Amino acid sequence: MIILGVILLIVGFLFGIQILWTIGIVVLIIGLVLLLLGSMGRAVGGRRHYY
Repeated sequence: MIILGVILLIVGFLFGIQILWTIGIVVLIIGLVLLLLGSMGRAVGGRRHYY
């Protein structure tokens, strides 16, 4: 999700599409939260590690 968020941010910035920029930020933040929860050892979505 982090990679997808970064790709959406780049595409949204290059083409000037505001909705892609917003979705990219949201997806990036969700990916970072899931990564943080997974690295603390908390099971997220049935997985102990979330990559």
